[in-house]
Amino acid sequence: MTRATLADVVAVLDGLYPPDTAEGWDSVGLIAGDPAAPVAKVLLAVDPVADVVDEAIAWGADLVVTHHPLFLKGVHSVAATTFKGSVVHRLLTSGIALYNAHTNADAAPRGVADALADAVGLVDRVPLVARADGAETGIGRVGRLPEPTTLGAFAQRVADALPPTAQGVRVAGDLDAEVSTVAVVGGSGDSLFDAVRAARADVYVTSDLRHHPASELRERALFEGGTPYLVDTAHFASEWPWLRYAATDLAAGVAALLDGPGGEGTVTCKVSTRVTDPWTAVNHARKDPQ
Repeated sequence: MTRATLADVVAVLDGLYPPDTAEGWDSVGLIAGDPAAPVAKVLLAVDPVADVVDEAIAWGADLVVTHHPLFLKGVHSVAATTFKGSVVHRLLTSGIALYNAHTNADAAPRGVADALADAVGLVDRVPLVARADGAETGIGRVGRLPEPTTLGAFAQRVADALPPTAQGVRVAGDLDAEVSTVAVVGGSGDSLFDAVRAARADVYVTSDLRHHPASELRERALFEGGTPYLVDTAHFASEWPWLRYAATDLAAGVAALLDGPGGEGTVTCKVSTRVTDPWTAVNHARKDPQ
């Protein structure tokens, strides 16, 4: 069996999530590591944070693949005295490389959007905002449920399908209303309200919904007929299902690259189960405000 190098693994990742499909403002690809270094164990996580570094070191990973970039904005130092620099130093001194696939993974087939759509049970789906290079590529997904259900039951399905977080799942709309057509966007999605309305979705599943955009969308919906309803999840939770797809596809891709179709594979991929959502608790008022 041929041993994989970091360059081999990066080639497979770039094929699954082409860097040139990322948004212009984004930062994707190899962040740290020697392309000639061998890779046998890959840890996949949503965020490149200290807790994930701890897990990678304890497991003996050679590479960490994350969804979110470590350096989305430019920096002038990666000194170990800074919190981001310390991530780089701890990884490299442990022989661990770091790679991220962000908006390129959002749009890809079997990427973040498809994984979220599968998690909540959508069929017959298409991109919410299609890319010119193919019907399967684009931001978000819109599809239908196999059978109509109530908004309340669907919101519970979403909660059950995603990792638990302190926020849980917030809902805007009549819990008894029937829903059938669903739009999903992993991560922050209130910039796509116009596309959701154009798709005539009954309900929109996304994250990080702000007060004013959400309030205006619901007020407009009530004025015009009631939909779309909103299901707001934790950002981390909406993107986590993709990690399982990435782990499967990466292992298969490296095996095919080095050993040919049906190869036994040369990398072991592990999905991190550590919750890296920043919120740790939620409190509710004990009584109504006076």
